[in-house]
Amino acid sequence: MTTWLNLAAFRNIRKYRVLYLMLLPGITYLLINNYIPMAGVVIAFKEVDFSKGVFGGDWIGFRNFEYLFKTSEAYIITRNTILYNAGFIVLNLVLSVVLAIMLNELKGRFMRRFYQSAILLPYLISTVIIGYLVFSLLSMETGFVNNSILPLFGVDPIMWYTEPKYWPIILTIVKVWHTVGYLCIIYFAAVVGIDHEFYEAATIDGAGKFKQIWHITLPSLTPIIVIMTLLQIGRIFYADFGLFYQVPMDSGPLLPTTNVLDTYVYRALLKNGDIGMASAAGFYQSVVGFVLIIFSNYVVKKINPDNSLF
Repeated sequence: MTTWLNLAAFRNIRKYRVLYLMLLPGITYLLINNYIPMAGVVIAFKEVDFSKGVFGGDWIGFRNFEYLFKTSEAYIITRNTILYNAGFIVLNLVLSVVLAIMLNELKGRFMRRFYQSAILLPYLISTVIIGYLVFSLLSMETGFVNNSILPLFGVDPIMWYTEPKYWPIILTIVKVWHTVGYLCIIYFAAVVGIDHEFYEAATIDGAGKFKQIWHITLPSLTPIIVIMTLLQIGRIFYADFGLFYQVPMDSGPLLPTTNVLDTYVYRALLKNGDIGMASAAGFYQSVVGFVLIIFSNYVVKKINPDNSLF
């Protein structure tokens, strides 16, 4: 029996050898970029001493994690990271699905392609460039908002880069503008794949456009929505470094509302050169993300097993 199975497996490899060869570069990249570096996790539990080699430092257990959590800013960076990412997940989900449905309603092929490109374009722009675009809008001296928009309402110029209270809204708008197009294209591809016979049958039964969207489009999108949301939940402890560092121009007065786990680790690494603490933060983010994915998938599986990720 075992010999027969081995023979069948060998025949399948020979039959699909071209596909396996095409798969090889992706697997190689995954191993080099994602799995081999996992050996560096041990650094999170050591005191890095380059004179002893990267892995030759003294074992100090969870001391690197203590620096991360005992600081007075631990609550602020954790709160900011979770709340921002939770807001981004909800807003991106709602807006991207709405935009995907609206794109599907466009009849002209040229206009549909034009809007697809226009929506996706912000996602392709570097965060550094986005930071300067925001600065061109909010600069105290030359910003478009202070010089052209606020005077129309009789409002005095605002020093945006020293006023933390405005930045939760600013960062949310920038993040949604930057990423909603990417998710929209994914959901749009799923909407296009829905069988039109469902809509034809609904039309015959007298269902309007809103009912068709509610009872056909959204249920058909549920599996991909669950998958994308679970993946984003898994990275809820990872902040967009460029968004929170480049866009606010690393302004000190804004730290109460712009400092997140990634920027805090970066600043601590520049100040103290503590690679062990940075590794501990990365390990902590990965473990929390893994636990959240498992838990969220468990909840989804209890509600509807067909929509779970695994």
